[in-house]
Amino acid sequence: MLNDSNKDILVLKALNLPTYDFSLRKQGQSTEIFDSIRRKFVALTPEEWVRQHLLRYLLEDRQYPATLLAVEMEIGLGKLRKRCDAVLHDRNARPLMIVECKAPEVKISQHTFDQAARYNQALNVDYLLISNGLEHFCCRVNAAEQRFDFLPGIPHFTEL
Repeated sequence: MLNDSNKDILVLKALNLPTYDFSLRKQGQSTEIFDSIRRKFVALTPEEWVRQHLLRYLLEDRQYPATLLAVEMEIGLGKLRKRCDAVLHDRNARPLMIVECKAPEVKISQHTFDQAARYNQALNVDYLLISNGLEHFCCRVNAAEQRFDFLPGIPHFTEL
């Protein structure tokens, strides 16, 4: 993960996800991590640390196709422009899941679910996945009854 020239790179908190090797580099005073979906280095923040781990988990352990994932996808909410941390699409390019990441020190709360639900007003997805790297919540959106049906874990892509 780190070579000798990068030995002073920031090390972040261990997460409740598998450990992966990431390409990290130092740029001036900041550390960057390579995002394989966006194919570029991005600033390594605690939230980005969670996002990169969760994306790798979805790709490698849950077999989500990289070609169906959009990172930092912009959506319109009325006159506002917002960005979803990630959106999984189905094979017909329809949004299927909103992935919302928080830094490990941020508690997952009703506010977090409300944020994802607001994003869903624009996308109308079937699933929400919310994680701070320590806790993960995946739910199916039950639009007819206006509720979330929580799943026991993060489903494999073939289970969606």
